[in-house]
Amino acid sequence: QVPLVESGGGLVQAGGSLRLSCAASGRTFSNYATGWFRQAPGKEREFVAGITRSGGNTFYIDSVKGRFTISRDNAKNTVYLAMDSLKPEDTAVYYCAADLNRVVPTTTPYNYNYWGQGTQVTVSS
Repeated sequence: QVPLVESGGGLVQAGGSLRLSCAASGRTFSNYATGWFRQAPGKEREFVAGITRSGGNTFYIDSVKGRFTISRDNAKNTVYLAMDSLKPEDTAVYYCAADLNRVVPTTTPYNYNYWGQGTQVTVSS
């Protein structure tokens, strides 16, 4: 098991910022491509951003490009998602996920081996 624990969610006004953290314990996080997903009420879980094992490459969905930044500190076994210029449509439960089998993160949830419990992000208008 690679327990993943997200933190940093909360309530923020539109235009504000939050930084989510995903901390891993039990294994070396640098062995895992990592993704952030989100799920809003009544919607499917969607890929938001991903980062390769080394952190050298990052990927984003179009709606968050230029506003969100994914990064990792493998020495701290932690992956981050910095979210700026937040919009009400960013409101969702955010999850981090780790994939042991790939170097490059994919957008498909079932490719990931481990998930965190999620952290709520609410953006008010």
